[in-house]
Parts: sequence; structure tokens; C-alpha cells
Amino acid sequence: MSSAPAPRMATVRRGTTESIVEVTVDLDGTGRGEVTTGVPFYDHMLLSLAKHSLIDITVTAEGDTHVDAHHTVEDVAIVLGQAVRQALGDKSGISRFGDATVPLDEALVQAVVDVAGRPYVVHEGEPEGQQYVLIGGHYLGSLTRHVLESFAVHAQVALHVRVLSGRDPHHVVEAQFKALARALRAAVARDPRVEGIPSAKGAL
Repeated sequence: MSSAPAPRMATVRRGTTESIVEVTVDLDGTGRGEVTTGVPFYDHMLLSLAKHSLIDITVTAEGDTHVDAHHTVEDVAIVLGQAVRQALGDKSGISRFGDATVPLDEALVQAVVDVAGRPYVVHEGEPEGQQYVLIGGHYLGSLTRHVLESFAVHAQVALHVRVLSGRDPHHVVEAQFKALARALRAAVARDPRVEGIPSAKGAL
């Protein structure tokens, strides 16, 4: 009888003078999310990320949101990336690549992920002015790109995100998080046909 696969979970804590963040992930979850960052719209995006990636994500963060949401949003993305990287372990038996195109009403976003250990980000196509829009009273549109970059660097993944269409600022952001979620879901999934590390060089 073969043994059950090892759990792919990680908890990472990070504290600075600007924020205190703790993130727990379970890559083999059901999409359960518990998120409290002090930035309500960001909470909404991270809960959507959990739901559509099927990664259980728990986030607690306390930061200097009275100054700006930037520090807390960035630090949560950093810690989330670190937790995903740790939970992946040696990446044995995973699919490695993920590609998803997700609509949200008028918005359409493509995200492509390679869990390769080589961080790289291409982010393009947001409508002009998106970076200046304040959503939910706290979340500036420019933060989306910053979240994607911070997450990808610390998760050590190559990430391409292309906004193919979109008008409503909320939809443009949410479609990006959902596309990332679906691409991650595919990339981190175990594939029973994959033996060992999915790389010709034997390491990721």
C-alpha cells in the first residue's frame, strides 16, 4: 500500500516597524479563506484568490494603514509568496505550468504561471488611469502590479498577466486575481503521471 502524499502546508510570519503579517497556506485545500488585513478590498481579492485556486489561505495582518495601505498590501504579498514557495517543497510531482483566461463582465485577463524557481513578471494591458483609481477607499489601482511582483518574486515563479479588456476598475483588479488563482491551481496541482521533478535538469 502506498503512503499518502506529504501535506503541502506552510506558515510564515514577518514583522517590521510597518506591519506584522502571518500567512498560512494549504496547497491541497478546498479554497477556504480567512483574511484580515485592514484593507477591505484587498481582503476581498485574497478571499477570491483562495476560492478559485483551491488553496486554503489564512492571513492576519496589522499595519500602518492610517498612513497608507501600501506597506500592508506589499508585506502580505511578500509573505504569501514565501508561504507558497515553502509549501511547494521540492515541487516533485506537480504540473509546474498553469494558464488561465478569466472574464468578469467586460474585463478579460490572462495569467500564465511557471513554478520554475526563477522569478519574473510581465504585467501589461491595464487601461490608462487604472493605477490612479482608489477602490474601496484604501486600495490604489497601482497596488495590483505591486502585489503580483511581490508575490512572484517571493514565491519564485514566472508570472505573465495580461489585461485583455476592461473598463470598471474593480473588475479589472478582480479578474487579475481570479486569473492568477486559476493559473496557480493548475501549476501547483499534483499530476500522477509526473515522476519526480518536472524539469529536464532535475531541479526547480
